[in-house]
Parts: sequence; C-alpha cells; structure tokens
Amino acid sequence: MYSTNLIGFILAVVSSAFIGSSFIIKKKGLKKASASGPRASVGGYGYLLEPLWWVGMVTMIVGEIANFVAYVYAPAVLVTPLGALSIIVSAVLAHFLLKEKLQKMGILGCLLCIVGSTMIVLHAPEEKTINSVTEIWGLAIQPAFLLYTASVVAVALVLILYCGPNYGQTNIMVYIGICSIIGSLTVMSVKAIGIAIKLTIEGQNQAKYFQTWIFATVSVTCIITQLNYLNMALDTFNTSVVSPIYYAMFTSFTILASVIMFKDYSGQSVSSIASELCGFITVLSGTAVLHSTREPDTPLITDLYTPLSPKVSWYIQGNGEVWKQKDEDGSNPGFITVRQDYFK
Repeated sequence: MYSTNLIGFILAVVSSAFIGSSFIIKKKGLKKASASGPRASVGGYGYLLEPLWWVGMVTMIVGEIANFVAYVYAPAVLVTPLGALSIIVSAVLAHFLLKEKLQKMGILGCLLCIVGSTMIVLHAPEEKTINSVTEIWGLAIQPAFLLYTASVVAVALVLILYCGPNYGQTNIMVYIGICSIIGSLTVMSVKAIGIAIKLTIEGQNQAKYFQTWIFATVSVTCIITQLNYLNMALDTFNTSVVSPIYYAMFTSFTILASVIMFKDYSGQSVSSIASELCGFITVLSGTAVLHSTREPDTPLITDLYTPLSPKVSWYIQGNGEVWKQKDEDGSNPGFITVRQDYFK
C-alpha cells in the first residue's frame, strides 16, 4: 500500500512543477493580451487568441493530468498538500521571469513549505481500496457530505453573483475563494472519475453506471468555473500573492471535503494525525511568509459601476491667460500643462 502512496507522491511532485510553471506562463500571456484589448479581470477574453496563454494552459493540463492520476493512487490528504511545491516553483520563476522580487523571507517561506510537505508525506494515511464507482457514490450521498456540498454551492453563488461584481477588483479573497471552494468538489469528483477509469482498464466497466457520468459532469463544470476565476485573479493581483493564498484555501477545503467524504483519518493513530496536521500548519506558515513578503498589484479599477471622476487640465496660453478644459476635449498642442488634478 505504501508503494501506491509513493507513486502518488512522485506524480504530485511532477504535477506541482508543471502547474507552478503554468502560473507564470499564463501570467505573461495575460499581460500580452491585455495590451491589445480588455483585461481578463474585467471580463475580456482576448487571452484566448494569445499563443503564450495557450502554452501555459497546456502546461497546466499536463500538470493536472499528473495530479489526476496521483489522486487515483494516493489519498487527497497526501496529494493536495504537496501542491505547496507549485508555490515554490511559481515564486522562483516569478522572481526571474516577471521581476516579482523574491526576498529572503520568501526563501524562508519556501523552506517551510518543503519541511511541512515532508512531514505530511511521512505520516499520510493509506489509500482505501474502492471496488466500484457506486461505492464512491454511496460516500458522496452521505448526509454530512451533502450538507457540505450544499454549503459550497450557496457560498459560491453569493461570491459569484454579489461579491464578484462589487469587490472582486479590490479584494483578492473573492476570486480565490470561488476557485478554492469549488475546487474541493472538483477534487472529489476527479478522484471518483480516476478510480472509475482505473477499474475500467482493469476490466470492470464503470461507464455503465449513471453515477460515473454525474461525477464527470460535476468535474467539467467545476474545472471550467475554477479556470475562469483563476484567470481573473491572476490578471488582477500579483502572482506571488495569488499562488500561496489559493494553495492555502484550496488545500484546506479539499482536506475538509476528503475527510468528510472518504474519512481519510479513520483508523490512524492520534500521533500520525497530529504530525500531519503540524505539517499542514507548517506549510500554511510558509505560504503566509511568502504572502507577507509580496506586494499585490494595484487594481486598475476600484468600482465597476462607478465611472472614473472626470479629469480637468489647467493650461496657460501664450498670452498668460489661464484656460481650463475637461479630459474629453481635445488637447491643444500649443498649450503648456501646469498641473492636473481629479475632482469629485
């Protein structure tokens, strides 16, 4: 059983390397796309025509496939925390490629992530054997998990319909919150699909069960939602801030969902559970240190529904007469600008 955990560990590490790189590549693609059209943060989709963004997307897909397979061989409480390694990759690449400086405390944060991940790997629970997708379905319709699912959907709708339009451009927790809570359902459904594929390859056809297609529909819906709001978060805020906060929230919600649905800690000793929790807290501390050393990008728009205050320019003509015009008027090239200010 430990050999399956080892396979899951290796795949999770490979996944983190690709996903961490994809953050940087997609960020560069988003920057190029925003130079010739509306930014993704305000609903623009010009990045879909940007080749560099697609390179980042392919890189992320490769990482997610590796992550997908990792969930088949190892429990979510092992695979998900290892996503911290993607933060390290993202932070280091951002330092060199995006000129987002990684300070000495940021390096300490990376080391804390590595130490915490090591503790989690050493004390991870064994993966339970599941023989049918209907068995997973039975776990998914438990009252406790149904309550969790209903809560996630309700909170996500509030964030998408109310908080996003009003606070998404100024509060980093809105877009990342949507990605994180929806992401916990993504992991549960993806794990179910992965197990179904594995059993089908072994000769036990799982495509005949309607539950398999329900899990597939949930997976696709959640993944599309995550990608959309992750793009908006990356385009609005600093990558080195988005990555650690997204990791911390996504991992926390995923572990909670996994514990409720799969009962991962059932049968483990108190010391093992405590050690793994300490490892997770260490990783969260590392992400917090990384976050504290970074400055977020200044949002371009503070309120989507309030027009910018009109700008007034004061000029002095050649005869010394002071003349004022609003920004929408054409500027006279013969004038000399003295000062510009904004008024309400």
